[in-house]
Amino acid sequence: MATYARFRNDGRESYGLVGNGRVDELRGGLFERPESTGRQFALGEVKLLAPCEPPKILAVGQNYISHLGERKTPKNPEMFYKPISSLQHPGEPIELPADAEDAHFEGELVVVIGKTVRDATPEEAAAAVFGVTCGNDVSDRNWQRGAGKDVQWWRAKGCDTFAPLGPVIVTGLDYSDLLLTTRLNSEVVQQQRTSDLIFDVPTVISFISRYLTLTPGDVIYTGTPGNTRRMQPGDVVEVEIEGIGTLRNPVVRR
Repeated sequence: MATYARFRNDGRESYGLVGNGRVDELRGGLFERPESTGRQFALGEVKLLAPCEPPKILAVGQNYISHLGERKTPKNPEMFYKPISSLQHPGEPIELPADAEDAHFEGELVVVIGKTVRDATPEEAAAAVFGVTCGNDVSDRNWQRGAGKDVQWWRAKGCDTFAPLGPVIVTGLDYSDLLLTTRLNSEVVQQQRTSDLIFDVPTVISFISRYLTLTPGDVIYTGTPGNTRRMQPGDVVEVEIEGIGTLRNPVVRR
């Protein structure tokens, strides 16, 4: 296993290999066999950023039985896009628009694609996974399915900062059975294992690849378990996944 971060130090953004409380700066792109520059920093000395710069962000809806409620189990993964501009760094605020009435957290396992894949079998799809990280698929329920429902989820799921990601990417981890825990102001509000996904990661990637080509750096939010709750300015949301770490973001009103 290896742990990678993207970070800023003295105005310079780099990828790094993380271990023993330090980050070893890398030269080159994360998916191009980067080499060490020889520079090391204590993690406390750097600002962690979203751990990659994805060409595309996709997400799966209704992918845990515990989140379905009275809805029927889908026949295929229910996919949607989130815009690149919705990304937010670890520790940075989720900014609720002034008229957002019912924005919820959604703690999720996020998969990072490491190679180009198209029309993939589940086995080929599994081999395309670079690593995994934590994500929060912030969703305004009013714009998604309430009285203010839009035709598309462009703002329900896609507002600026509605896709926190990080803090690191872990490679070589068996992501098929990890404990996912979401906390709101230190209270556990979601907790389930990734083994309970309706559509596992290879199935999701294989399905997507029938219709569009996935490329290195693309990320896929794999779905949220259980129930979610409205967030308020002043709240703090933490998404922790076993073997990866904790993504922490405060909530503010724009």
